[in-house]
Amino acid sequence: MAEEGPLVGVLALQGAFEEHQRCLESVGCRTVQVRTPVDLNNLDGIVLPGGESTAMGLIGTNTTTTSSTGSDKPKTMWQYLQEFSQNKPTWGTCAGMILLAEKCVGTSAVIEDGQALIGGMDITVCRNYFGSQVSSFEMDTPPPPLSDGDSNNNNSPPFPGVFIRAPAILSAGPNVTVLGRVVATPCRQAAVILQELQKKVEAGENVVKMGVVDSLDRTSGSLDYKVVMTAPTASEEEEKKEGLSSEGDDANVTTIHLPGASDGTNSREVICAVRRDNILCTAFHPEISNDLRWHQFFVNAMVIKR
Repeated sequence: MAEEGPLVGVLALQGAFEEHQRCLESVGCRTVQVRTPVDLNNLDGIVLPGGESTAMGLIGTNTTTTSSTGSDKPKTMWQYLQEFSQNKPTWGTCAGMILLAEKCVGTSAVIEDGQALIGGMDITVCRNYFGSQVSSFEMDTPPPPLSDGDSNNNNSPPFPGVFIRAPAILSAGPNVTVLGRVVATPCRQAAVILQELQKKVEAGENVVKMGVVDSLDRTSGSLDYKVVMTAPTASEEEEKKEGLSSEGDDANVTTIHLPGASDGTNSREVICAVRRDNILCTAFHPEISNDLRWHQFFVNAMVIKR
C-alpha cells in the first residue's frame, strides 16, 4: 500500500472489496475496509463493490450506531453512507450501483421492502437484467473518459466489462452523464419485469421500487416461461440481415447470446456507466479485469481533483 496518496474506503459488508483495494492501491491510493460509521472518518472517497445488494442492504439498515461523541441519535450505516455520498466521491460497481440508484425494479420478493437503497443517483436500474450466475460474461464496453469533464475517450481501446449476474440502467435523469451503453437482451425474468414496468409507466405510475414478477406461464400446466416477444420468422430474419448489410458499420454490431435469454428480439440498448457530480456508477466489475483505467479515472478525476 502507498504510504502517501488519497485514502479511499471500500465498503466491506460483503462482496468484492479486496479486489477493489488491490486496484486502488495499484493506482497510488491508501485503502481501508469500511464496516462501521467510524471507518468513514478522514476518507477522501469510497467504493461500494459488487456482491449481493440485498445482503448488503439487510446489514446496512439493521445495524444502528451513535456518533463517537454520543450527541446524535442512533443511525444506520445506510444513513451515514447517504450523508457521505452527498459530498464525497462515491463509486458503485454492480451491486454498489444498485444501492446508489434512486429507483430499482426486480427487487427481492422475500425481503421486506425488496431492496434497501442509499440513493443519490437519478437512475432506474433492473436487478439481474442479464440473468443468473450461469449467464455471466465479458464484453467490450466504452472506456472511461480520459479526464474530468471530458466525455470523449479519444478512440481509446474498449474496456473489458465483466458482467456477473449484473444489473442494467434502464433510464437516467437529466443531470446524469451517460458514460457507456451496451446492446443486450434481458433474461426471461427481466423481460417479464420490463413488460410489467411499461404497463405501470403507461398508466401514469411513478415506480420507485418494483419486485420480481412471476415469469412462468401457469395456465398450460407445464410451467414454461411466459413468451414476452416471439422469435422472428425466417423472412423477418432475412430482412434484418439485408438491412444490416446495407447500413455499413451496423453490420459489425455484436449480438450476445446468453443462457436464459428472453425470447426473440427483446434486445435493447441499456446504460452501463454513468456519473453525476461526485457519484460514479458502473454495471460491470472493473476490479476483476487487469485493466485499471476506471480506477484511475475515479481517483484522478473525482478524488484527487476534488
